[in-house]
Amino acid sequence: MQQRHFKTKDIYPDPVRIEGLSHDGRGVTHIDGKAIFVEGALPNELVKMSALKQTRQYDDAIVDEILEESPERVQPKCAAFGVCGGCALQHLAHEHQISYKQQSLLDNFSKMGKLAPLNILDPIQSQAWEYRFKARLGVKYVKAKKRIYIGFREKHSRYLANMDACEVLDSRIGKNLDVIAEAIGKLSCFNKIAQIEVAFSETASALVFRNLVELTDEDKQILIDLAKDKDFHIYLQPKGPKTVSLLYPSESELSYTLPDYDVKLVHIATDFTQVNPYINPLMIKQALDLLELNDNDTILELYSGIGNFTLPIARSVKSIVAVEGEKSLVDRANDNALRNAISNVEYHVANLMEDTQGLPWLRDKTYNKILLDPPRSGAKEMIDTIASLNPERIVYVSCNPATLARDAEMLVNNHGYKLIKAGVIDMFPHTAHVESMALFIK
Repeated sequence: MQQRHFKTKDIYPDPVRIEGLSHDGRGVTHIDGKAIFVEGALPNELVKMSALKQTRQYDDAIVDEILEESPERVQPKCAAFGVCGGCALQHLAHEHQISYKQQSLLDNFSKMGKLAPLNILDPIQSQAWEYRFKARLGVKYVKAKKRIYIGFREKHSRYLANMDACEVLDSRIGKNLDVIAEAIGKLSCFNKIAQIEVAFSETASALVFRNLVELTDEDKQILIDLAKDKDFHIYLQPKGPKTVSLLYPSESELSYTLPDYDVKLVHIATDFTQVNPYINPLMIKQALDLLELNDNDTILELYSGIGNFTLPIARSVKSIVAVEGEKSLVDRANDNALRNAISNVEYHVANLMEDTQGLPWLRDKTYNKILLDPPRSGAKEMIDTIASLNPERIVYVSCNPATLARDAEMLVNNHGYKLIKAGVIDMFPHTAHVESMALFIK
């Protein structure tokens, strides 16, 4: 495991015993009652450490030496682990990562809302490596090294990590970072490519190059040759998202299928889609099972995206109203409904962080079940509205256990719902991100 040591203010004289893991995957210990967050440490390990940052409330530290190693520790697979900020838990055995995330979810329920689910769902899990289909990779020419860096930023730094491969990215990109860097190095504007947005699907491997200057014809040919060699679809983005244009091939379609529901979803490279295509169908199945759908249901879905949950639900219910804040995603979702000959879906654009009272999808409408999949900030602004609709079941898909717990406390203590089931979804193995799902019943 690589480690970049920063200038420290203090070296702790005595070894410390690590008591647990923080929400971001660091070891936690205490000295004279003060919390110390120790990068690179695992629970029950005895370590020597140095300080990275000291405040009155807590210290940030880094392991210098492990005197007693946890039996849960494993050798990280990625050579850049410890420097790269993309992963936080490669040194912890995968099965223990899932247990840690499950406990993190339960701890958030307990601390934030004095809650506990009546039942704990089995973790949803799949392959732990080469799973990631979506990413935004930084690109930087490092003059001192005379080379192009591609990847994620270092921990505690604005610099890009030095990495030739990424073990969590789909191998079509993860094993070809050096090849892409070599191609960029041949461009006349090699130091004017800021990032690459990666979007893979069942049908294509798309790379969106954020080019800060116009590419010459020779530059474009270099990228076209890369595309032909690696079967990439390459786009250019000179300014904002609306300036994305296809360079090669002449036509490109990104899509994925959900065979259990006879659904095909088409999207573009810059759309929000689920990162992990192996987990996504398992997550959809669990959500639909928890909703206990039948052909009399009228469903409301909030933060609905391109239709990932919407269209599978539509196959089993009387009707579904789907609400999303980004118009481009609603347009894509409408197109996907038409492509799949699904006619019992009604889409609306609405900012769900603002007051929604009086909007047409709420006015004189009744829904007996609700699904929501909000961003990391959660759904605080919508909880009272959701409760006012008096649904019999609410399924909440979350990418942040803290905001899920906050919103759960409101549903349970303010609106009379019970937290029936909750569990984690292993959407992001080896990172500290915790995806989860919860069922509330009136």
